Amino acid sequence: MERLQKVIAQAGICSRRKAEELITEGKVKVNNEVATLGMKVDSKDIISVDGKLIRREEKEYYLLNKPRGVISASSDDKGRKTVVDLIDTNKRIYPVGRLDYDTTGALILTNDGELANLLTHPKNEILKSYYVKMEGKLTGEDIHTLERGIKVDGEVLRPDKVKFRKYDSSSNVSFATVILHEGHNHEVKKLFEFVNHPVIKLKRESIDFLTINDLKSGEYRRLNPKEVQKLYNLK
Repeated sequence: MERLQKVIAQAGICSRRKAEELITEGKVKVNNEVATLGMKVDSKDIISVDGKLIRREEKEYYLLNKPRGVISASSDDKGRKTVVDLIDTNKRIYPVGRLDYDTTGALILTNDGELANLLTHPKNEILKSYYVKMEGKLTGEDIHTLERGIKVDGEVLRPDKVKFRKYDSSSNVSFATVILHEGHNHEVKKLFEFVNHPVIKLKRESIDFLTINDLKSGEYRRLNPKEVQKLYNLK
């Protein structure tokens, strides 16, 4: 037995808090009876929200090492390959957040709407680590500038940590690790563009405790129940 609002959230209808509001407003029915807040349901119960039945699928969770040239979406109107195409499942999974077309690395895919909301909500500050290859020599002053925060297109961007890794003088490129908890669009690229070090390659190495160390490009694995619970505990 699970609380009704949790089941609605897991179905991807809305957040748990919004589900509680819908229940209170009388917009949710269980077995054709108006539901009450705090109600618990099992797999046999028929649930509707605003007159529409919700589909309750077994939850699946995957960690993918996204390759370059794949779209972070469930489908693409241009017919390009998506991250969902790489996962062997008949469930309606979708990526949690996104990585750019040319960005590689760690990406979670699931059909658990509640967990997806938890991992993408800014207030939960889920840390993500990126490995960056950029043009030019990254200096200590560049790092100091970025860690103080910059303003680009009206947005304040401030990485949690920028760590210099190495500089290759023969090709004039630098490598660094960047840790972020925000999710601004193209954030890493904007950060290094600001200090005149355009990004050449970008790879997300980890999402909090989840790493892709054992996954080759394009490979994925299922998350185990302990890992899923640990993700929920990040809230």
